[in-house]
Parts: sequence; structure tokens; C-alpha cells
Amino acid sequence: MEEIKLEVQVRKETGTRKAKSARRTNLIPGVVYGGGKEPTIINIDRKIFERIARTHRGETVIFHLNVMEGAKKLRDYSAITKEMQFNPVSDEILHIDFHRISLTEKIQVEVTIVPKGEAVGIKQDGGSLDQHLWKLDVVCLPTQIPHHIEVEVGHLKIDDKIFVKQLTLPAGVTTKHDPEDIVLAIVPPMKEIKPEEAAAAATPMEPEVIKEKPKEKKEGEEGAAPAKKAEAAPKAEGK
Repeated sequence: MEEIKLEVQVRKETGTRKAKSARRTNLIPGVVYGGGKEPTIINIDRKIFERIARTHRGETVIFHLNVMEGAKKLRDYSAITKEMQFNPVSDEILHIDFHRISLTEKIQVEVTIVPKGEAVGIKQDGGSLDQHLWKLDVVCLPTQIPHHIEVEVGHLKIDDKIFVKQLTLPAGVTTKHDPEDIVLAIVPPMKEIKPEEAAAAATPMEPEVIKEKPKEKKEGEEGAAPAKKAEAAPKAEGK
């Protein structure tokens, strides 16, 4: 991966008010950290940076920063963007943190994973692609950072999976990611539920009502059956 030259202006005054003032003049406030040096407070031309960001969307870009004071060049070094802050409403870039790097030392960055082809399980069996991992942490020299990692999926059938350990990485590129993590899978089509089945599933079952056996009423209570009279003993003959 080649470096992209970017001129930035050193900013001597800091603070929220100065940062807001820079944004009003179409500049993006930023800071450059790392490299065993003191942080450099800078302003970046918004139009230039956003054009680069659009062109290299989804990629890790290596910048060759020329730190300027007016027309005078103070220093230059290689850097990557470490963090960007966005306006939650307009999605406008509010601030950029750069990190100094050495082109001869390995770094860890995220690279986008891109599926390639149409899986057999999708084309023939109506399945769908379920992507679990969208980016992979890779370790390599800055000049070896791949634009993306392609994953061939054309041969995959229903329930087939691709794991991290099965990815083909470019020469000089490694990853510390768990090799058993699933990158993507082909899942079966959703089962169609008939309207009557859906209605039956949505209708709650009415509980069975168990009727209590009526209690027998005692003699004397209202509605109680009259007690049977005891039969008189037969009289003895001859008396």
C-alpha cells in the first residue's frame, strides 16, 4: 500500500473555541500522537481529507503528513488515522487522531472482509449469507496492508461455514484473531408459515375449568333433603 501525501497546518492555539473556529473555516481539528514524540496539534483541509476518505472507503490509508506552518515545512512522517469523531446528526467529521508509524515496523490494523461469488446454497436452495465477521485484525508492515480480504463462497452449501483459520491471507500478513471464529455461513431459507398456522399459534389456549363437586347440605339447612324416618320394628306376635 502506497502513502498518500497530505499537508496539514500546525495549530498553536488549543481549546474548544479554537476548534469550533477552525471548523467554521472548513478545517478539521486534529492531533498526531506516537513515535516517541510530543503530540502535534494540527488543522486538516476538510475538502481534501473527505475526498481521500471517499476514494479509499473501508481501507486503512497510510498518510505521509507534511506538517506546515504557513508555507514553511516543519517536519514530515508517516501516519494512519487512529480515531475520528463525527457529528451524531450531520455525520460531519469533527476531529481526527493520527498515529505516527514506521514503515519498517509491523502494526495491527483492521481490514474489511469481502465475500466473493454466489454460494450454491443460495443459488440452488434459496439459502442466505450470514456474515458474522466484517473486519479482521491483521498484523503486517504498513506497506503490506491489503485493501481487503476476499473470501470465495461459490462452493458453499446450506449449513456450510468459513472459519478464520480457513482464510487465505497475503504473504507477510498474519492475524491474532481466534482461528475458530466463524467468518460467514450459509443458512437455510426461512420456513413459510401458513396463515392458519400463524393464527393458531397466536391464539392462546383456554384453560380447562374444573368444576367443584357440590357439597352435601346438612339437615336443617335451606334446601336440604328431609331425613328418612327410621322404620318401626315389627311388633311381636301374641302381644
